[in-house]
Amino acid sequence: MIFYVYMLKCVNDKITKTYVGYTNNLKLRLKKHNVGTGAKSTRGFKWKIIYKKKFYDKSSAMSYEYKLKKDKKKRKYFLSLS
Repeated sequence: MIFYVYMLKCVNDKITKTYVGYTNNLKLRLKKHNVGTGAKSTRGFKWKIIYKKKFYDKSSAMSYEYKLKKDKKKRKYFLSLS
């Protein structure tokens, strides 16, 4: 099964908010975030994907997700590209 680590950016330009997660269905996960049934911290905002990376096993995806969540420099970099 394929997994993705993704980074979301809030669509509202006045708010600089990002979210990092992993999933095996990127389209469905984004839809859930945008309708308010995703992660608690994403509720009430509209999101777009600004970064994604593919993995072929869950443990590698989870490991990379953890590292990306902690790496503020890399998150700022991806944010600047969007």
